[in-house]
Amino acid sequence: MDAYTFSLALGATGLVVMGLRGLGSHGHGHSQAGHHGGHHGAGHHQAGHHGHAGDHGHHHETPSHSSHLIWTLASPRVWFSVLAGGGAVGLAAKSFLAEPFVAGMAIAGGLLFERFVVSPVWNFLLRFESRPALTLESAVMEEARAETDFDAKGQGLISLDLDGQVVQLLGTLTIDDRRLGVRVKRGSRLRIEEVDGARNRCVVSFVHEELLKG
Repeated sequence: MDAYTFSLALGATGLVVMGLRGLGSHGHGHSQAGHHGGHHGAGHHQAGHHGHAGDHGHHHETPSHSSHLIWTLASPRVWFSVLAGGGAVGLAAKSFLAEPFVAGMAIAGGLLFERFVVSPVWNFLLRFESRPALTLESAVMEEARAETDFDAKGQGLISLDLDGQVVQLLGTLTIDDRRLGVRVKRGSRLRIEEVDGARNRCVVSFVHEELLKG
């Protein structure tokens, strides 16, 4: 096996493995992102404080072009792409060129292959990654709907749309709504106030325009 065949085999294998690993870690990325989504509100709250802190002299610098180039060159995908493209070009060029012209063409071909073939395709595929899946904790302050009339204790079955899926769980009215004598009828709009994901329960309040007193 010559250097160009080895380069092509190594580069192609590396790209395939990276692609498979990316698909395998996609589901894990969903759960992690979903967990962070549960703290979405807190993130906004803290962002406000950081924004004020920035007014006192803290500034984030834009990464320089040279820094971006270094990180790009450090990417295994770039090296695998160059190896695969360079190996293929080198094998083809051997039939009509001699060294060191074959090596020069292989290097140029590998760089062009990465820049104009692999990189655009890779970025295109990344654009179609699914939106991170959400967790119950991320549903706080979201709207839900009563699936049953609530009982005398202020409890009943509710449903909400979570990342495109309808989820049902036990809802309990807030203390304030119970004190007001609010009665929840099937189909009433509610707002999620607190979530207990482990027990599949939540605390809900009425959407104001639909308050019904008993």
